[in-house]
Parts: sequence; structure tokens; C-alpha cells
Amino acid sequence: MSAFVVLKAGVLSTLQDQGRFGYAHLGLSQGGPADYASYRIADLLLQNQSPSCQIEVSVGGLSVLALTDTVFCVTGAAMPLTVNGQPKSLWHSHRIKKDDVIELGFAKSGLRCYLAVAGGFKLPKDFGSNSTVLREKVGGIAGAALQQGQFLPVRSTYRPLLWVLPQKLWPDFSTPLQLGLVPGYQQHWFDEAQWQQLCGTDYQVSALYDRMGYRLQGEPLLYQSQALLSEGISYGAVQLPPDGLPIVLLNDRQTLGGYPKPGAILARHAAALAQCTQGHSIRFYRIESEQLAAYQQEQQRYWAELPMDFRSLR
Repeated sequence: MSAFVVLKAGVLSTLQDQGRFGYAHLGLSQGGPADYASYRIADLLLQNQSPSCQIEVSVGGLSVLALTDTVFCVTGAAMPLTVNGQPKSLWHSHRIKKDDVIELGFAKSGLRCYLAVAGGFKLPKDFGSNSTVLREKVGGIAGAALQQGQFLPVRSTYRPLLWVLPQKLWPDFSTPLQLGLVPGYQQHWFDEAQWQQLCGTDYQVSALYDRMGYRLQGEPLLYQSQALLSEGISYGAVQLPPDGLPIVLLNDRQTLGGYPKPGAILARHAAALAQCTQGHSIRFYRIESEQLAAYQQEQQRYWAELPMDFRSLR
């Protein structure tokens, strides 16, 4: 088995696989890729047969040295990518040789990139996952962000073809974001006027955002608070603290919480939210439960058909 070496760790780079499930009763967060759509496309471009361990690069500045010949790709935020100083395209698998250096600049649009290799990085798992949750010091390497000089083992893996996602299919992380909100069982705690305000307000991402959740700013939603015991929190849950400003909870959310929740946003929209930075415009729209089946079918169709849009190169 060979490896990559971290030359520069960047602003914040962590190892992430599909996430950690089945351990919430121990207080362990889900973790996993904040933008799972970009993460999953990286695996598809590399023809990885199962969800791999990848590097999630937040903001940028990562540099790694390859100690083996292999294939890699970078998906997600618009970060300048070079190999040995030569510009390379995102959303495109590339061959590299031993002693090549991969560098990522800083994001021009979006926030997080995924650097994936054929076969994935091969490190020991904590509680069934490589996903790093910094707050809990679990996953990755000693539960911490990547550091200069660390070795990231990989198996040299051959791929006969390289694959490209056509540019017309690249996500645009700069446009205002519409978040589909599915009402939850506390939906009736909010009257129709409050729902209209929640879905009629242009919110902005505040300065308080990270992998745990995104606090929004805008017109506060005034409501009569009720006593609520702490309960499990789902991915994408929208909770309303006493100040009336929504918080959308993401991968590294706490496992329990006691604020009222009108509902949860669609998973694909939660992934897109994770690419936003301070000031990004957000608006909710309501999705009724009977519309969910159509959404799920559309998502299944999207992932089944997406590889057919890839272009191949030798």
C-alpha cells in the first residue's frame, strides 16, 4: 500500500466517508460529507464501487504529494486546481504519477471541495466510519483536521478510462438558494401567519455557520414558546430558538435538542446549503408530505441517469 503526504493542510481539511450511523444513542454525531452530492459524484467519476474516504477541503489551501501512480478528482466548490503547477479541471478524473503535487487554491464560489482517489483513502475506522467530527475527536486521524506531514494510505488502483462531468451540469453555488421545507410533527405549533412569514422571508446566512449547522438572519419569527423535552434531531432539521431566527442543522449537529422545529429541509438542499457562506440569500418553501414520493423518485432517477451524462477520455 502506498500513500499521499500532506504538504499543506489548508484552512480546514478533514477525512470524510458516507458518515457514521447507528451510534446516536452513544451521543456520536453522524458526520460525513457536508455536500454529499459533490462527494458522491467524485466516487462516480472514479468508478468507486462503494462510498470512499475522501478529503473535504473547506475554503482551500490544501497541497498533497502523491507517492504512487493513481487517479484522482476534485468536485464541489470552485477552487483552482493544479498538478505540478499546471491547471486542471474540477469534476474530471485525472491520472497522476509518483512525486506529483496536487494543490488547491481558495474557493471563488462555494465553500467545500472533495478530493477523492480511486479506491479511496485507507485508514482505520472509528465506530464504523472514517468521518471526522472535530467536536467529538472521532474519525479521521485522531479525530482531528489534517496536519502537515501526515501520510494518507491508498492502494494503487488502475482505471482504464477517465471521466468528465460536462460543465453544463456543474452546480452553481453563487445563486440564491430555495430550501424545500417538509413540515414535521410540531408544525401545528406555528399558525398559518407564522408559516407564511417563515416561507416569505428572505434570510441570509449569518456569521455563525459550520458543519454543525447554519444560523440564519432576517426578520425574527415571533411565536409562543412551549415546553419541549430534548429529543433526537434529524439531518436538515430547522429549529427555532427563542430569538425566532432559524437554525438549519447539518452533519455535525448535536444528537439531542429542545427547540421547536417546524420541519426539515430536503437532504439535497441541505447539501447545497453547506456550500454557502455569510450573506448568502436563503428562502424556504413548503413541501407537503404527499409531494415527497415524487421528490424521492426524481432523486433516484437523477442518480441513476447521471453517469450516462459523463464523457469518457483515455
